Amino acid sequence: MQNTSSGVGALLIGIFLIMLGNGMHFTLIGLRGGIENFSASELAVVTSGYFLGFLSGARLTPLLIRRVGHVRVFAALGSFMSAGLIAFPLLAEPWAWTVLRVLVGFCMSGIYVAAESWLNNAATNATRGKVLSAYMIAQTLGIIGAQGLLTLGDPTTSALFIGASILVSISFAPILLSATPVPPVEVAQPMSLRKLFVGSPLGTVGIFLLGSVYATQSGMGAVFGSQIGMTTSQIALFVAMLFAGALLLQYPIGWLSDRIDRRRLIFGSALIGAAACTFGWIVGLGGPLPQDGGSQLLLMAAAFLAGGVTTPLYALLLAYTNDFLPSEDMPAASGGLVFTFGLGAILGPLMTGWAMQGIGPFAFWLVLGVTFGSLSLYALYRMTQRASAPAQDTDSYLGVLPTTSAVAVEAAGVWAAEQADADRTEDRTN
Repeated sequence: MQNTSSGVGALLIGIFLIMLGNGMHFTLIGLRGGIENFSASELAVVTSGYFLGFLSGARLTPLLIRRVGHVRVFAALGSFMSAGLIAFPLLAEPWAWTVLRVLVGFCMSGIYVAAESWLNNAATNATRGKVLSAYMIAQTLGIIGAQGLLTLGDPTTSALFIGASILVSISFAPILLSATPVPPVEVAQPMSLRKLFVGSPLGTVGIFLLGSVYATQSGMGAVFGSQIGMTTSQIALFVAMLFAGALLLQYPIGWLSDRIDRRRLIFGSALIGAAACTFGWIVGLGGPLPQDGGSQLLLMAAAFLAGGVTTPLYALLLAYTNDFLPSEDMPAASGGLVFTFGLGAILGPLMTGWAMQGIGPFAFWLVLGVTFGSLSLYALYRMTQRASAPAQDTDSYLGVLPTTSAVAVEAAGVWAAEQADADRTEDRTN
């Protein structure tokens, strides 16, 4: 038991350090890209490259692990990712950055698959919910902490990219040196999009739209800040607000999801996101580069709310989809939803970048608002097409971040189903 606890602790420390490095690099792309005079459309392609690599890694990494094992794949991907981060300031060209982002995305996806397999194997049925929750918190805190580290260096130099590379490199030490046994890799073949849509139209469409939202927020947020003239500290705070909102709103939305019709909660959360984005867009009507303190505060508030509902919506849509599927289909559905999310994540930044190039920086909010609005309207439409599942018959909600691989999504789905079955059994007994 003590070895298991220490193994989980080492994994969480490693994940936190990885997210510090990866979170720094995400924001640095927008910061340094602005300094290098990359256009919004060029940076959109660079951003989408990461999610293209991430999607590819989710498919190929399990095959690599089966051939050569967890440790070798984990170490190799970590080395490639660390090298890729250092290469960004050496090859300051959009095409080179796109290739590097595909590489980093592929490596990061594989790292998630390996780390989450270890984490799931180290947890027991009794502790899995707590372990997964701690994993999500470690990831979110790492991303938020990364924004603070950006203020310690100069984005015009290579120092911050080197710092991100160092963090990623040392993150593997606690994981690889822990006593956690090497687990088997069991990733189900993803369900086809057609079968997934038939089983849960709202879950499929919603996850696709949310992929667009998440990738735009995390990848183009720094580009937006750079283009309206924010300082490095202001951009770091803006990106941090996107994730801080998710950290604080996850619990209340999760609490509500186990008690009311989840479609109503999806509709309401998406509507809040649309309203926050509309508010952010309106702020830009006062001038092209709002630099006064009041405007900056309003933009931070809009980021807090828009980002705050994004991650809970991801978990809501996963839980809602599982409500209408038999337990044996949940692993395949999880893989299908992760793939669908990835498709949206590739397309979202491209649309946003083109809009920002043609309309201006505040098209960032406009595209996000339209996407959130489309999700809320589709949820409203679906409420007229199918009766809701009784709250007592739905699976338990567990916050899952959009950055996780299918391994964590499957583990969370299985835990939620088991928890819901246990609760229903207890209710019948009482």
